[in-house]
Amino acid sequence: MANWPDPQTGMAAQATTTAGRDVAYDAGLRSHMLSVYNYMTSGILLTGIVALLFAQGGINSPAAQIFIGGGILAWVIMLAPLAFILVLSFGINRLSTGMAQALYWAFAIVMGMSLSTIFLVYTSGSIALTFFATAAAFASLSLYGYTTKRDLSGMGTFLLMGVVGLFVAMLLNLWMQSEPLMYAISALGVLIFAGLTVYDTQKIKSLYFELRGSDFLGKAAIMGALELYLDFINMFMFLLRFMGNRD
Repeated sequence: MANWPDPQTGMAAQATTTAGRDVAYDAGLRSHMLSVYNYMTSGILLTGIVALLFAQGGINSPAAQIFIGGGILAWVIMLAPLAFILVLSFGINRLSTGMAQALYWAFAIVMGMSLSTIFLVYTSGSIALTFFATAAAFASLSLYGYTTKRDLSGMGTFLLMGVVGLFVAMLLNLWMQSEPLMYAISALGVLIFAGLTVYDTQKIKSLYFELRGSDFLGKAAIMGALELYLDFINMFMFLLRFMGNRD
């Protein structure tokens, strides 16, 4: 009888092992999400610093000289961020983690140069106010996406269609120059990228459980940061049209 295994002892050992595994997974998930948010926050801060420096001097700033004067350099700066996004999105499997990091930081710098024109249009105070309002909204939305038990995977297709619709409407308004349409596009843009913030946060969390232990996890953190970065910047830009005071 002394050698007979006690079922309760076995169950306790199994429960302890399972609990230990869950704790390890939770610690790994927290570390991964912290890495994503660190990349994203650092990228946004780098973009903001570059934008501010590039627009320093107002009408005599490099931003004013390049973008007001037009020319090929202005187009290169405006289109370069899209090129970085495409390279990272479609080439991430062939890139090393170090190269993906370098491209991400280069993207943040070029985005700063591209967004520097907002300092030529809006007051610094209204830009700062909009930034902090966006940061507060983003934090709440991302927290909801991280903690909710609801499956949000069905939102992806709907939100993607919304982004395409926004792009088409923005192109149309370049021709129409309608202020009411511009505000309608901005309102929809805020809502769509708010939804994408929630959706992308949950997707990043779900991907961790698929990729944990693999070499790809480091690159997945960079791509997750890029997605959240774009959600934040787009929500900020659409919100700025409502909250920004023009110089």
